[in-house]
Amino acid sequence: MKPSVPRIDIDDDIRLSSTLPAKVYSDPAYFTLQQERVFARTWQYAADASRVKAAGHVLPFTLLEGCLDEPLVITSDEDAKLRCLSNVCTHRGALVVEGEGHLKSLRCRYHGRRFDLDGSFVSMPEFDDTANFPSSADCLPSIPLEKWGPLLFTSLSPAVDFAEWLAPIDDRVGWMPLEEFRRDPKTSRDYLIGANWALYCDNYLEEFHIPYVHQGLSEKLDYNAYYTEKFPLGSLQMGIARPGEPVFDLPPEHPDYGKRVAAFYFWLFPNLMLNFYPWGLSVNIVSPLGASRTRVSFVSYVWNESLRGQGAGADLHKVEMEDEEIVESVQRGVSSRLYDRGRFSARREVGTHHFHNMLAHYMNEER
Repeated sequence: MKPSVPRIDIDDDIRLSSTLPAKVYSDPAYFTLQQERVFARTWQYAADASRVKAAGHVLPFTLLEGCLDEPLVITSDEDAKLRCLSNVCTHRGALVVEGEGHLKSLRCRYHGRRFDLDGSFVSMPEFDDTANFPSSADCLPSIPLEKWGPLLFTSLSPAVDFAEWLAPIDDRVGWMPLEEFRRDPKTSRDYLIGANWALYCDNYLEEFHIPYVHQGLSEKLDYNAYYTEKFPLGSLQMGIARPGEPVFDLPPEHPDYGKRVAAFYFWLFPNLMLNFYPWGLSVNIVSPLGASRTRVSFVSYVWNESLRGQGAGADLHKVEMEDEEIVESVQRGVSSRLYDRGRFSARREVGTHHFHNMLAHYMNEER
């Protein structure tokens, strides 16, 4: 049964628009609605690509744990072709692969049903007298799996094409040797936040709070030169460095050549941040765990280790602690009976308004 929640309207003109209603951040009915209309229809981080390079490697995982909770498995066949399959046996629903490893085929330990690494049905004991068996319904369902640099992405039912989703990022950072980026487990960690996932995105996407909340970061970035660009499926915040801070050595043909770029802060709808610094990439994966609880995973990929402790990307943990504190404060505020909606700064909240517009569109759209 679909949750009954009011339709949300966000004016396309930021000068006239109000923000999302406060109930979007606190009412479980909105969270339930978002699970199917937003997260099941969008691209989500699946795994680090380096984990499944060898033929026969299988990697079970749960897609967006705490929100979609979909059991999936990534397989690498004998030709090292990667696939993302349902990890639920087509007989009685048991999990098929229960641990990472290397296999020649997949076998459900409940009743022995066997599948090939591409999900095709292979065999099933004690089914000789079953009519019209096997059929295509006895194979493991497959969903799209896409590789981009060191990252793997999937979607249960993508509303947009993967290449279209990532095109603006490729246009800006495609010159970087993404295949050479290596995950740094020492600086990769999860944060649990007592706030709605959309509040975390709101905060990330607006420029307004930087000089008030992130004084250390403000010493490295030129706030007056900071700006946001929108594109259909996300946005880019341009972090321009103050004199003396590390910047990208951009190629002459780059659209930002000549600018002192300290960071490219990309956001892709609905819940992915790709933060590029001269030292590499920090991926922020925002995973909803409920109407007022969120897990944010910081995953670092290093390119130039010598610049790791410098510039805008030097102390991400400190910035995250500052963000957590303010977002959790806002969560308490939007739960107030006396607050409903606010207004936007047309100069500094371009990204947040864009996000609210997209989120309202997905939530309003019945399929």
